[in-house]
Amino acid sequence: MQLNDLLNHTSEWLKGTGPHSDIVMSSRVRLARNLEGRLFPHWASKAQAEETMNILKQVIERNDYLKKTTFFRLADLDSVDKQFLVERHLMSREHASKPDSKAIVMEDGEIISIMINEEDHLRMQVMKSGFDFLESWEIMNQIDDSLSKELTYAFSSELGYLTACPTNTGTGMRGSVMLHLPALVIARTIEKVLAAISKLSFTTRGLYGEGTQAIGNFFQISNQVSLGHNEDEIISNINGLIRQVIEHEEQARAILIKQQKAFLEDRVWRGYGILKNAVIISSQETTELLSMVRLGADLDILKDIDRRTINELFILIQPAHLQKLEGKKLNSQERDEKRARIIRSKLVK
Repeated sequence: MQLNDLLNHTSEWLKGTGPHSDIVMSSRVRLARNLEGRLFPHWASKAQAEETMNILKQVIERNDYLKKTTFFRLADLDSVDKQFLVERHLMSREHASKPDSKAIVMEDGEIISIMINEEDHLRMQVMKSGFDFLESWEIMNQIDDSLSKELTYAFSSELGYLTACPTNTGTGMRGSVMLHLPALVIARTIEKVLAAISKLSFTTRGLYGEGTQAIGNFFQISNQVSLGHNEDEIISNINGLIRQVIEHEEQARAILIKQQKAFLEDRVWRGYGILKNAVIISSQETTELLSMVRLGADLDILKDIDRRTINELFILIQPAHLQKLEGKKLNSQERDEKRARIIRSKLVK
């Protein structure tokens, strides 16, 4: 697989399928694992980190569960390539920022990705479309069990799996769900919901995770603590919380339709009109307008555009994707023009 092949492939989390996919864009499980007797990546020398990377590469390449994956050294990728992978949620911004002795392993369908030598030796990720957290965990559990037959993980009988960051120690598991919550934002009740979430030891981030703000009414909710909880407890807690958030958003949408239908339709059609006719448009404005168009499609206000097309646009309009599609680096003005052309062509279809 070549990176450019992904341009013609719809990421699993963008398909707009799965349970509650009108509100839940994706469900993701991450596991942090480290090798026994080896320094964490931040403490290791370059030679030690290279050795760890090569050990993991060999084990992954002969693993039956990971046969359809491709290994990329980050040092071999340019800045656009790395940003491209961040935009597709296949690796973190932190992983891309310091590429020495690091790698990314990706499955063809983009369900599975593995960061090598990020904060931990292994950061394994499984991501599914919609509210499919349990299946994501089942896939992850199989991969973890399979790799553990050849790898000895750093583990404490008292603390659990040992990780570079204490908040991941224990199961090493982070579950996160990406939600589209425009009705709660419009109703101005989102802050109450987020405040309640934080009291339950969950954290809320933006579209691109840690350090990012919520734009386009997208919120990524994940567990904060791994220590002292087993995997089943974490899964149960996340599932219970997300079901409550979905209910709040569904109620807010029903109230909007009943009490402010004209206002809602106006927001949706204005957003659609701007996107369909703009000649120059920024990524932030596009994301915010696409949020309203997606809501309009989900509520059957817009009947000629499907969720999958809108989801794909969220990614195609990002800077690295625009430059990949154009086949060269673009300045800010050129990206804004390219973005508008892609949106117009997609919405006309």
